[in-house]
Amino acid sequence: MMRALAIVEREMRKFFRSPALMMVSMTLPLVQLIILGNAFGGKIRNARMGVVDYDHGSQALKIHEAFDSIAANIRTFTTVPYNDEKAAREDVRTGKIDGAVIIPAQYSRRVLAGDDPQLGLVVDNTDQTMSNALESEMQSLVDALNAPLIQPRVTQQIVLEIVELYPYVEYMKYLLAGSITLAMYVSVMIGGGMLYIDDKARGVHEGYLVTPITKLELVMGLNFAGAIKAVLSGICITVIGTLFAGLGVIFHPMAVLQLLLLIVSTSIAFNGMMFLMMVRVEDPLVPRAMFGVLNTLLFFPSGAISPITGFPAWLKAIAIFDPFTYAVHGLKAVLLKDGGFSAIWFDLVFLSGFGLLTLLISTPLFKRTL
Repeated sequence: MMRALAIVEREMRKFFRSPALMMVSMTLPLVQLIILGNAFGGKIRNARMGVVDYDHGSQALKIHEAFDSIAANIRTFTTVPYNDEKAAREDVRTGKIDGAVIIPAQYSRRVLAGDDPQLGLVVDNTDQTMSNALESEMQSLVDALNAPLIQPRVTQQIVLEIVELYPYVEYMKYLLAGSITLAMYVSVMIGGGMLYIDDKARGVHEGYLVTPITKLELVMGLNFAGAIKAVLSGICITVIGTLFAGLGVIFHPMAVLQLLLLIVSTSIAFNGMMFLMMVRVEDPLVPRAMFGVLNTLLFFPSGAISPITGFPAWLKAIAIFDPFTYAVHGLKAVLLKDGGFSAIWFDLVFLSGFGLLTLLISTPLFKRTL
């Protein structure tokens, strides 16, 4: 045990002598959290909606009033008047406006007569996010116009009452679990996998081979040091990220304990996985070439960006064996849902078991020779 701890001490001394390395390992996840958290998942604001009014009647005036209300309150879009439908369509196509509403002639007469009144909506469906937002807002407006002025005493329609278990979750909060996981992965990759291969290339590894240390002690020492680095990185990003996202979970002792257990088990899983991949690698360029591939292969199928249920079958199969999946699930359960141990126990078991299994496999593969 003392010989393994000597390796840990040497690795940690080297790690703390390179503060720039520590900062680099946390920069990418923090930048991703701040930029992606604000760039995606937000509600559409201040889109430009063209309005072509061929009617100018009393019912068309109600639509204009509804548009003014939208622009003043939820601000999904503001309106731009057009006299010609063709010009409005062309401006939607070229991107000058985001959509266009066509109020046909005789619209007010058809509404009052109940004669199949219709409105037209022109959207650029190459941008699904924008078009879906405009379609949803217009559908809500049409539903409001279709509602009877005098509501019947007896309910004649089925009404869906939505109960949300939690307050509105901003995308930055949703992305936080993935950012913490990514920070730990980057720390393991840079501070573990790459440094280990670099040590072998520089001949530092040869110094271990002249000592009586066993393969198991050497593997455990290297991985224990890597786990400490990943834990420190995970704790830092958790604290900074929760403050950025406006979450107060770090001020609850039980939640802090659950987060710490998840961070430790995730670091064990990532270190075991990375050591198994690097145990027979000799070329220091290999881990650098693998970094982007592994990041894409492990991070995006984990549910950190989008729910797993929307994936095709082959991508779901990757997610089942991906330790990122269980780390992200567990962190979301604690950070966003206050799920307690009942929500994360399987994640803890899988991550710990995955890490120990990969370490046990990599130990006999480790070459205690030059």
